[in-house]
Amino acid sequence: MNIIGRLTRDAEVRRTSQEKQVVNFSVATNDSYRNKQGERIEQTTYFDCAYWLSAKVAQILTKGTVVELTGRVSARAWTGNDGQPHAGLNFNTSQIKLHGGGKKSETVQAHAGNSNDKEKDDLPF
Repeated sequence: MNIIGRLTRDAEVRRTSQEKQVVNFSVATNDSYRNKQGERIEQTTYFDCAYWLSAKVAQILTKGTVVELTGRVSARAWTGNDGQPHAGLNFNTSQIKLHGGGKKSETVQAHAGNSNDKEKDDLPF
């Protein structure tokens, strides 16, 4: 399954009890349609995402970044501390493609540009 959405918070790296690292983040997708009365209805769906392949990706997965994800979705249900039933969608991500928009993406690009300029200045010709 593929989804395109915007990160709702910065990604976090966590460790399992077996010392494996997982990157957790949340993505919101938007959809709209017209109901029978012709009114436009906006619908937002939230996915709790997990990425197991590399923890380094967490540095660029920042709130507001638009991402295209490939993976598989699963549903979960639980009872909250208040006794109320809850449900959510988990997305086990196998591929991530960035489309920009995050607060740190500009900083990362700026640092990369500065380091390239220094390398050019250090050249002997």
